[in-house]
Amino acid sequence: MDLLTPDPGLIFWTLLAFLVVFFILAKYAWPSILSGLKAREQGIADAITSAEKVKAEMATLKSENEALLTKAREERAAMIKEAKETADKMIADAKDKAKSEYDRIVADAQVAINQQKNAALTDVKNQVGSLVIEVSEKILRKELADKSQQEKYIQQLAGDIKLN
Repeated sequence: MDLLTPDPGLIFWTLLAFLVVFFILAKYAWPSILSGLKAREQGIADAITSAEKVKAEMATLKSENEALLTKAREERAAMIKEAKETADKMIADAKDKAKSEYDRIVADAQVAINQQKNAALTDVKNQVGSLVIEVSEKILRKELADKSQQEKYIQQLAGDIKLN
């Protein structure tokens, strides 16, 4: 049973050693340990604060990025609309220019046709006039007493005339 009950001298010396170690630790180690723990706690708090700041900045940047994307999409849509309007205007201008060129060509062709028609009519009139003069000259050269012979001769001359 001696093993179960401790000796009072052993208890005294163990208690004295414990108190000496306790006071040495309390005087020298615990302030360092506590300051280390406080520093660590402060570092963790600073890291959390910094992370919250970064999170807030990221949210701000994300909203700014979305605003920029929206603005870029609007600008792109405006540029596409402007390009389409420019293309439509160019097409309309080209159509108008082609129509005016067509009208000018048609008008020039009509003028040329009218000039050629007038020239042809003048030529035909001149030929008919010369033929009439030629026939009249031939009729006047031959003096015929009889009216029927005169008509027969005119018919013969008209048949002899070759039109160009």
